[in-house]
Amino acid sequence: MHINQLDLNLLRIFDAVYRQRSVSRAAEALALSQPAVSQGLTRLRLVLKDALFTRAGHGVAPTPTADALAQAVQQALALVGQALHDAEHFDPAATRRTFHLHMSDIGESEFLPDLMRRVRQLAPGARIETRQLEYGQIQNALDTGKIDLAFGYLPGVEKTRSQRLFMERYVVIARADHPVLTDRPSRSTLAQLEYVVVRQHSETMRLLDRLALNDNIRLSTPHFMVTPAIVGATDLAVVLPMRIAVKFAKSGALRIAQPRWGQGEFGIDLHWSNRAHQDPANRWLRELAIELFREGSAVGDQSTSKKRITTSAGRRSPVPRNTRSIIQASAGALVSNRGTQRK
Repeated sequence: MHINQLDLNLLRIFDAVYRQRSVSRAAEALALSQPAVSQGLTRLRLVLKDALFTRAGHGVAPTPTADALAQAVQQALALVGQALHDAEHFDPAATRRTFHLHMSDIGESEFLPDLMRRVRQLAPGARIETRQLEYGQIQNALDTGKIDLAFGYLPGVEKTRSQRLFMERYVVIARADHPVLTDRPSRSTLAQLEYVVVRQHSETMRLLDRLALNDNIRLSTPHFMVTPAIVGATDLAVVLPMRIAVKFAKSGALRIAQPRWGQGEFGIDLHWSNRAHQDPANRWLRELAIELFREGSAVGDQSTSKKRITTSAGRRSPVPRNTRSIIQASAGALVSNRGTQRK
């Protein structure tokens, strides 16, 4: 017999009769009529080609086939019941779930320390795995469940739910005593620089291309985290987002420059699939991430399918207080007009 031949609802009837040793008591436990339970047993007997239960006193007794099936049926029903419960409830303290996240290497630096600190506090048995996917793979990975959430500037990922976390902008960093780079370099100054580019962050490569600076690229690498050592030891420069630039410049060996290139701000978003929108575990983790990283508001899922919830594209993102001294030393004009803004 193939399982496709079996109405799985009949297993609930079988289990109730087996436990109650009575058709009438099983009907009462299932809130069904006694004829409905008897009819279900008849159908199951025909499929399994066994009587399953025989009359015994004021009830029924299981056959050897019924005894052989009973434990497996009970385990299967328990698993289904647990799965249905888990689909409606999520207990962080008890979970052993592994969450899969898309992040770039700079995204890991920005998000993982605080995220892991809170996950360890609230869900000590949970596990996080990060992956760095190509832009073209992220949509499908979310929709198929290969990843649960995607963090970052992902302009090609549009058919998802998303939440704006904060605004970013590109800056240039180089060694502190670089002979050419200034705090507010013009395009002609940028044209005198030679660059490191990070292949996984293709937007920076496109920016250099728009400025006709492709011929100035001298090194291509897959990751940002190696660039401080490279630019600190050479006259090369690198274009990268402000937040990671601030972290790189904390040592004092590097300087941050804000070019006058007319490049606007861009949004860093959290993405998830429509299919996972109601999943309690996914909701828990994304609300935790929004609480930790969304600028200017408390936790709250205000996303829509096609329209991103963002701060105004024209609003300049605040500079964290603990980085102002670094930026002031690296690019004195950077915070002159917003020294009182809060993060």
